[in-house]
Amino acid sequence: MANANKLAILVGGGPAPGINSVISAATIGARLQGIDVIGIRAGFSEIMAGRIDGARALDIEDVDGIHLLGGTVLGTARANPTKKAEHLDQVVRSLNDLGVGMLVTIGGDDTAFAAMKVAERAAGGIRVAHVPKTIDNDLALPAHVDTFGYQTARHVGVALVRNLVIDARSTGGRWYVVVAMGRKAGHLALGIGKAAGATLTIIPEEFPDARTNLDTITDILIGAIIKRITEGHRDGVAVLAEGLAESIPESELGRLGNISHDEHDHIRIAEIDLGRGIKQLVEERLGALGIKATLVSKDIGYELRCAEPTAFDIEYTRDLGCCAAEFLIEGGSNAMISLENGKFVPVPFAALLDPATGRTRVRTVDIGSIRYAVARRYMTRLRRDDFENPQKVASMAKVAGLAPEAFRKRFEPAVEHEPPALVLI
Repeated sequence: MANANKLAILVGGGPAPGINSVISAATIGARLQGIDVIGIRAGFSEIMAGRIDGARALDIEDVDGIHLLGGTVLGTARANPTKKAEHLDQVVRSLNDLGVGMLVTIGGDDTAFAAMKVAERAAGGIRVAHVPKTIDNDLALPAHVDTFGYQTARHVGVALVRNLVIDARSTGGRWYVVVAMGRKAGHLALGIGKAAGATLTIIPEEFPDARTNLDTITDILIGAIIKRITEGHRDGVAVLAEGLAESIPESELGRLGNISHDEHDHIRIAEIDLGRGIKQLVEERLGALGIKATLVSKDIGYELRCAEPTAFDIEYTRDLGCCAAEFLIEGGSNAMISLENGKFVPVPFAALLDPATGRTRVRTVDIGSIRYAVARRYMTRLRRDDFENPQKVASMAKVAGLAPEAFRKRFEPAVEHEPPALVLI
């Protein structure tokens, strides 16, 4: 039977810096009020199969100091209990068998959806709170509220990409094609590219309905390389959001590798070598234009997920974990934990749903924002006004070995979806 004085914690999805800090804060907050705490191992994967032997009691001494560490002491998994009704029922039964009356889930949009469904199936028997975690920064929070882990991941990613910028500049003729994590949104890629001073960043949101194709992405990159050459530089770094893979038709993705799907029916992007595939296409087309360039592909993401959290994310996650425990202990349920302007704000699960899909909403990059406008302004890539300048067109056409009109015909479509210029002040 569920026990109102026992709280369980589990982690779902990929790792993110700060998870252990949430676990620590929630455990300490609950134990200080005499509430027993249980850590559930490996997300939903074991309890949806009826295995509860991996669950363990947590006390204050068990979590002492873990807030400084990356990774998760409870482990994590992408197991999805919402795909089958019997799995969802078994999650509730397992929690009841453990005597749990309160559940804190830590995860992204898929884990949030599973938490919501567990709360529904428990019908009030188990109070549930979700702590939003993802380095992708794509959960449906207000625009000024980051998901925890994002700031640390960006910080580490900027250091990596900044090194590549310097390496490309030092070697004097190398381009890096960097693919950054971000399945459904380009926040991380844009944040890294902008802060590191990358040559350009390409994200799904810049295309209508976040749909594009390999040819367009390739020509954007080739256009940037040509433009850099006319400016006297043969080096550069392009940051691509991995979510571009989901923006490309599956029929084209097959050119980059085999396609498979995970437990949540997402394309396994990690198994598609987007960076290498686009690098090869760019090299082939540059060669056809008579342009020599050395390109290197690089994926970053797994290096970021288990980084030790920065002070910002440690403080942020301690607040989130404490608020999650307090919210449940005070009788709250069915909400995502959020902090806005220094205040605790529970976001009801129902408010997270997209009416069109019935799934949790995703927060994408607003390409009409100042944040994006400034990032775009400082990129080196073909712009609409480049084609309004005959001298620029002639200069770039010469590098490509094309007549000016042939250059226009080939590359002007690459700026078709350039957003209108914003007045910044």
